Amino acid sequence: MYRPKNKKKDNLTDEERQQQEISRIKLPRGNQTLGLLEQRLGGSRMRVRCLDGKTRICRIPGRLKRRLWVRENDIVIVEPWEYSGDEKGDLMYKYTPTQVKWLKNKGYLKKMEEADEF
Repeated sequence: MYRPKNKKKDNLTDEERQQQEISRIKLPRGNQTLGLLEQRLGGSRMRVRCLDGKTRICRIPGRLKRRLWVRENDIVIVEPWEYSGDEKGDLMYKYTPTQVKWLKNKGYLKKMEEADEF
C-alpha cells in the first residue's frame, strides 16, 4: 500500500485534539482587536462590533477570501485600517466555538458580555 512520506499517523483522541487546538489560540496583536460579526452586507463586507467600542465596516482581504467563511455572531480578529481606522478594518481570523469558549473562560470577552449579552 502506498503511503505519502509527509503524512504522519494521527493517534490522538478527540479530547487530545481539542486540547492541542486550545493551546495554540491566536490572540490579537498590536492594534488588532476582537469583534462580534453583527451583519453581513455583501461583497465580502460586514458590520463588526469591536471590543474597543466602535462598530466597523470590515472586509475579508483577498488572500483570505477563499479560506475565511464567516456567519453572523462569529467572534473574529479585526485589524483597523491605517486611515479611517475608526470606521473600517480587515477581518484577519475567525474563532471556532471551542476557542470562543476558551476566550470566555479566560476573560478576553468580558467587555463584550458587559456591553450586550449575545
